[in-house]
Amino acid sequence: MPDHQGNSIHTLIGDALRESTDLARKEFALFRTEMTENIRGLFVGLGMFVGAAVFAVVAISLFVQSLVDWLAKLLNSDALAALIVGVVMAAVAIGLALYGKSKLSPSALAPTRTVRNLRRDTELVSERV
Repeated sequence: MPDHQGNSIHTLIGDALRESTDLARKEFALFRTEMTENIRGLFVGLGMFVGAAVFAVVAISLFVQSLVDWLAKLLNSDALAALIVGVVMAAVAIGLALYGKSKLSPSALAPTRTVRNLRRDTELVSERV
């Protein structure tokens, strides 16, 4: 009977090691997938900043003067027309930049699902022991 119990313990330890290895492999795969998604988000954020800059430059160079001229005729004031157009263009650029910034925040890059799964797995292993 002691032999059977010794084999049982060895079997349990072997199973635990195999399960731990499988779990670690799966957690690493999840980490890798999540980091890939987060890096993709980083590039989207950078793209938004570039888009904001390009949009601001193109909009200013192509449309501002004609829009200001049109508004100036409607409002009979060059200064007021320029102010209104400038505020609208700045608001669009700021909106794009803020969206890009949100994609670049450290919390957006953190592997939250992996951390959550590791905590849950640690709790499960602790309960088994």
